Amino acid sequence: MAGFFGSRDGVMLSSQQFKKQLDRVYRWYTLGLVVFVAVLALLERMGLPRLWIGTAFLLATIGLYAGIGVMSRTTDASEYYVAGRRVPAIYNGMATGADWMSAASFIGLAGTLYLTGYSGLAFIMGWTGGYCLVALVLAPYLRKFGQFTIPDFLGERYGGRLPRLIGVGAAILCSFTYLVAQIYGVGLITSYLTGIAFELGIFLGLGGILVCSFLGGMRAVTWTQVAQYIILVVAYLIPVVWLSVKQTSIPVPQLVYGFQLEKVTAKEKELSENPKELAVRELFKQRADALTRKLEHPASALAADRQAATRRMEQLKGANASVAEISSAARALAVMPRDETAAVKLWTAARAVAETKTQPLNGMPPHAAQFSGDPQGTPKEQESYDVSRRNFLALVFCLMVGTAALPHILMRYYTVPSVREARQSVTWSLFFIFVLYFTAPALAVLVKYEIFTVLVGTSFDQLPAWVHSWTRVDPSLLSVTDINKDNILQLNEMTIGGDIIVLLTPELAGLPYVISGLVAAGGLAAALSTADGLLLTIANALGHDLYYKMIDPNASTVSRVTVSKILLLIVALLAAYVAAQKPADILFLVSAAFSFAAASFFPALSLGIFWKRANGIGAVLGMVSGLGVTSYYMFTNQAWLRATFGITSPVQLWWGIDPISAGLFGVPVGFAVIVLVSLVTRPPSQKVQELVEYIRYPDLKRL
Repeated sequence: MAGFFGSRDGVMLSSQQFKKQLDRVYRWYTLGLVVFVAVLALLERMGLPRLWIGTAFLLATIGLYAGIGVMSRTTDASEYYVAGRRVPAIYNGMATGADWMSAASFIGLAGTLYLTGYSGLAFIMGWTGGYCLVALVLAPYLRKFGQFTIPDFLGERYGGRLPRLIGVGAAILCSFTYLVAQIYGVGLITSYLTGIAFELGIFLGLGGILVCSFLGGMRAVTWTQVAQYIILVVAYLIPVVWLSVKQTSIPVPQLVYGFQLEKVTAKEKELSENPKELAVRELFKQRADALTRKLEHPASALAADRQAATRRMEQLKGANASVAEISSAARALAVMPRDETAAVKLWTAARAVAETKTQPLNGMPPHAAQFSGDPQGTPKEQESYDVSRRNFLALVFCLMVGTAALPHILMRYYTVPSVREARQSVTWSLFFIFVLYFTAPALAVLVKYEIFTVLVGTSFDQLPAWVHSWTRVDPSLLSVTDINKDNILQLNEMTIGGDIIVLLTPELAGLPYVISGLVAAGGLAAALSTADGLLLTIANALGHDLYYKMIDPNASTVSRVTVSKILLLIVALLAAYVAAQKPADILFLVSAAFSFAAASFFPALSLGIFWKRANGIGAVLGMVSGLGVTSYYMFTNQAWLRATFGITSPVQLWWGIDPISAGLFGVPVGFAVIVLVSLVTRPPSQKVQELVEYIRYPDLKRL
């Protein structure tokens, strides 16, 4: 490993030597990964328990990342913040791909496509388009500017402390929201691998994050993310290729899943009209109606339920019933709501689930249907179609602009040696991300075909073991209930969360459990890699931009890095605590971060590069107003946020746009405010305007 991080016996390696060294190290690493999986597969055939396999994957991967963190430890500011600005383009592309392939992309994207069909493609289109914006609009120019962070750029470009301070606040807001989602994913996967409680899994996985980013900063995070990308891409491709071979005999799922989609569409029509499915939907309608009646008079309904449960317990005891029956009745009595408020909350949630299950296909839209409603149908259907289409386009816009403005992604382009390599790095990033994004739609269709044709119709006593194991992990992610008592699983009798679609694919395909462990390790790598980048972004914003640039400009390099490390630890523990509360699904949290980033950063960054007249007061007011509009719309209309902050005012959607796309309103407000305020106030200094010219034109010499 000598020379792995750029030096040999204290002598810096040339860029060509450094790249050759990296090539050799990562070739050996990939070979080691293959051997490790092969050995575990052999041990599984010899009888090694699943728990040991899962634990081996967890400990080996976290140990690997921690080891890289230890070897990369540094107190040098340039190494800690931007990896010495000497990461080759292809490796920065891999690191960016891992940084980007978060828990939402790895775990949530295929699940969202499974649950929503065509409309889920908005995520792929938005995120991919966002990288085109990064390549064309921001990354090369920010690299040419040569600072450490995005607030650094805002402070230098717009002058004064206030733009930097607003940038720090916005970076923390969008990065922390994103970070909570990643740590939630870490807890979910760790719990699945080892069987420990979700909350404990969060803090166990957090150890791997902290050792890496705490000790080595961007240098450790970069080399760890390259290793993580190799794991996650291998883990993602193996199960879907296997499913493709199983269903079509062709190992290229990206090219053949269209044929499976036709079969899924035919099966959807069959299931929608199936008499047993219709009977199940009717039973759920009766359940929803009963819950509605309870909610009309919750106090009396709760008293009646408690009285009935108590009477049932007494009858069983009086009849000398079995211990199992008495224990079941006791559990039913124990889990009853404690008071009227708890009962209303519980019954409202249960009614929402039941109402979903009264709909065809378990509430999922037909997979190939572009939008809900019908443009040629009734006025109500036409309105539904228009709203659905608007939300699709709004989400694509927010994800594109948010991608181009995410601080932890833009920071990656500060680590390459030159502007030219920054452009090459974006190209490599697009390639490495494309490999997975081109596969996600195929995975969703192949999994849906497998569930519709194999799992649905199976006897409850013959359901595969993974159904019961996932039910134990979290019933909200996967549960089954034989509501019509025919011992046959119907589609509407199964509840499945999008966050586990990728994780259960190997077992659904009939692969050995070691592949399930590999996929979980890939998901863990995705969550950890993004969490590392986000933690570093927050810590750098606080340690470099706030502490060094604003509080103590005379701080030594060692003290600056030390402060960043302490703040990183505090932020990590706070994010873990929030994630342990299971605040919302992964994809909503991530999408909220994109809207925050889009509204706060994109107008200020793009105008700061391409319009030299933009000034500091305009940037400050633009960032504040854009972020304010976005936050207001999200907080007043998103269900979880409304409940958390006790907002009781009526939900008022503007043009029917969902709160996940709140950035649609904040971005134009930010642009308009920056332009208008800059035009009516003093222009920036001549020095700043010359700096903008220098940034924009590559051949212009620094004045």
